[in-house]
Amino acid sequence: LGGWLRNETAPVAAFRLCGWLFLMGILLFSGSLYFLGLTGSRALVLLTPVGGLAFLAGWLALVHAAWRIRSH
Repeated sequence: LGGWLRNETAPVAAFRLCGWLFLMGILLFSGSLYFLGLTGSRALVLLTPVGGLAFLAGWLALVHAAWRIRSH
């Protein structure tokens, strides 16, 4: 990954999107579960699947970015 980022043809915006999706996935998925575990409140429980989907979208975006680099 580091080698790709140094490459001038690397789609930096695609990797930035991956990072944001991973961050949102971790915060929403793990954060809502931590909140549930620590407080017992189910107020944020609906954010858990949204976070999981964001994390999966991050992986798909990473695969897509890698595929684009390989095809160049």
